[in-house]
Amino acid sequence: MTKHIMIIAGEASGDLHGAKLVNAMRKRNPKLSFCGIGGNALRDAGVEILADASMLSVVGITEVFSKLPGIFQGMSAAKNTLRNLRPDLLILIDFPEFNLHIAATAKRLGIPVLYYISPQIWAWRSGRVKKIGKLVSHIAVILPFEETFYRKHKIPVTFVGHPLLDGEKEKSKRQIANRPISGNCTINIGLLPGSRDGEVSRHLPVMLEAANILSRQRKDISFTLSLAPSVEKKLVEDIISRYKYSASAMLEMFRLSIVSGAEKVFETCSLVIAASGTVTLQAAIAGVPMVIMYKVSPISYLIGRAMIKVDHICLVNLIAGKSLVPELIQDDASPENIAATVLNMINHPSSLEGMRKELLGIRNLLGSSGASEKVAEIALNIEPRKHER
Repeated sequence: MTKHIMIIAGEASGDLHGAKLVNAMRKRNPKLSFCGIGGNALRDAGVEILADASMLSVVGITEVFSKLPGIFQGMSAAKNTLRNLRPDLLILIDFPEFNLHIAATAKRLGIPVLYYISPQIWAWRSGRVKKIGKLVSHIAVILPFEETFYRKHKIPVTFVGHPLLDGEKEKSKRQIANRPISGNCTINIGLLPGSRDGEVSRHLPVMLEAANILSRQRKDISFTLSLAPSVEKKLVEDIISRYKYSASAMLEMFRLSIVSGAEKVFETCSLVIAASGTVTLQAAIAGVPMVIMYKVSPISYLIGRAMIKVDHICLVNLIAGKSLVPELIQDDASPENIAATVLNMINHPSSLEGMRKELLGIRNLLGSSGASEKVAEIALNIEPRKHER
């Protein structure tokens, strides 16, 4: 008998992790049928996409208004499918504002809910834990301190390790090629502006100006820009083109190449300037030093600052429990500050190497590999609630 699974991933990283989970579940049960909300990775994994995640994904409070039509369309598609299909299981991946709304519908219909990759309620709006406890059958967490948090609130939880570690054995067999700063070698700096169009639009112009400043200070620097799979190349090219013809630009003075995906950046760069997000953990696992930046609208920043209850926003610093990598947020994320921070790092190679070694230690705090397989096992063992089909 075919089992029907709905899966919802609203972010680029969740789309990739969701695809790995779908493949792991199909290995155990080839008769599973999947539908849901996601991007190209879930689509390629054979999931019937009801609404594309690019229509929904947004960061910030005021920024959400531009996405409202897509958000409402996605909610409608998800709720109608829950009512009509009555899937055996709903799997939610991060994306809490949207997903908890859909979980409430599943609860009313008696459909069990597995939440994979916890909303960061330990950082802000922790009161939502009560809502999660009422709506979710089980939660699979990927950060070590999250398991203690949910157990404290008596919510069924399993720490599965971070999905970024899946496949790390294969990667570790080849030497990581990120390059220490020494001798007369060119220093290659990675630019990681984000995985959403809005993030790239806010961050890339700042990064380009920082690159311009750095290139004036040192002639031995080149730059590699990572294009996330969820971002249109034309958007990046348009931003670069506009910058080339701006009054302050001297783009011809520095070398800039564009590559697809962050892995190529980590293999060739001495350090990266990165938008805060999952990519910072990828950099840590690869042992690549970094400077973190992030910008949202002024109103979103003020509201967020009042609600956030942790000392850091970068996952690397949160897991390390200290300011391991510099964070430049909002007004502090100016081209001048970014360039000065990077310049200070590359002018002190021994400190940079110390950061690299500490970052590699983060990997040991993320659990073991095989998160997708562990979550697949949990998903296939969740007992379906009795409901009419």
